[in-house]
Amino acid sequence: MAAHALFALTLLAASAAAQHAPLNTPAADTANPKLAGKRFPFNQIPFKADTSPPNATTLNYRGAQSGYNQCNSTTAGQNSMCQTAMLNSIDDFCLWGPQDPNSPIGNTEGEEVAWCTKPQWGARTIPAGAITGLQFIKTPSYVLVAGHINQQLLNLPANDYGGELDSGGQDLRGNPIGGLVYSTQLSGGKGLPAQSPLWHSFIGGGIFCFKACDMNAANSVGLCYHKLDRLGCAWNIPTAMEPNTFLSCLGDDQQPPGVYTSNGQVLTYTQPPESLGEISTMPYEVSLPATSACTTFKSAEIFAGLPSGAGIPSDPNPATKTSTSTTTTAVVSTPTFSSTGRLPTTRIPTTTSDSDAADATSTDPAGTGAAGRSVELSFFIGAAAVLFAVAARI
Repeated sequence: MAAHALFALTLLAASAAAQHAPLNTPAADTANPKLAGKRFPFNQIPFKADTSPPNATTLNYRGAQSGYNQCNSTTAGQNSMCQTAMLNSIDDFCLWGPQDPNSPIGNTEGEEVAWCTKPQWGARTIPAGAITGLQFIKTPSYVLVAGHINQQLLNLPANDYGGELDSGGQDLRGNPIGGLVYSTQLSGGKGLPAQSPLWHSFIGGGIFCFKACDMNAANSVGLCYHKLDRLGCAWNIPTAMEPNTFLSCLGDDQQPPGVYTSNGQVLTYTQPPESLGEISTMPYEVSLPATSACTTFKSAEIFAGLPSGAGIPSDPNPATKTSTSTTTTAVVSTPTFSSTGRLPTTRIPTTTSDSDAADATSTDPAGTGAAGRSVELSFFIGAAAVLFAVAARI
């Protein structure tokens, strides 16, 4: 504990000295091992984005990047170690998943690889039947995909409630380490897929969600804020995803994760450390952003050609008819938690007590991303976890 506390104090001092460092670290800066802020044009992706020294002696060093980022037809297949993910459309996206079967996310978060719906990206291919419900949404500031999944087909145990994977991680090297995300739906690509240097995702408990923020959006740091890893999809990437429903929609931007209004005051929720036990109440309800211009698909048409998943029943709705809707979704997904405090299974009640409101201090009333100018430092010892939050403007 003393060593961890000393490490946190050291980082606080370093953060204070570098609080005016630019978010956009030059892509050619190979001396900087941090992934956060690095920008790589799609046609200039390095073999490995993470440049940490292979034999680093830094305290809590997590090892070298396990995979690679230059992915193509020569790397495609179910043993691919590709760590570059795409979020393009309802039938063209990737998720992060473990390399080996029956691997909990909490044990492998730094080593996940890309599983995609198209083989062209040089990654592993999501097996047919794995995704049992899906919603793809494009907003002015980000693109997201969320849905229901047979997670065993992506190497997760059936009973794993998973956790958060994001562009920061506990050391700014990302989870997975060196993981890159691109999309044809984001700005700045100059005719190629554009990088999202700020993204976060969850998978586990039979659901997934993945949001990639536009680097040119006014509040990309706040919208892809990734310090609420115990709250899962419902509080971080709220959607109206339903089983056996496949929708592609336009949508409004959500409220930045953790930001809410109470009695006319804009407040920011701070997640308590895991050492305090389960999160049993929340001081606010999730606000679900409106969606429109939704198109309904059948899984057979959007996942045609995927490899079969062993032991998975065939699609109960194999028809390929589509329909278009311009209605606005008004259903709020129920926020829930697991007994482990990770991804949800039972609803967490909300509270409006003065003590709860006082704990949620407002640090970003204008929604300009102040909540995202901090670095999450999580240290796990065995089954126990102690979370350190270090304020830093990166």
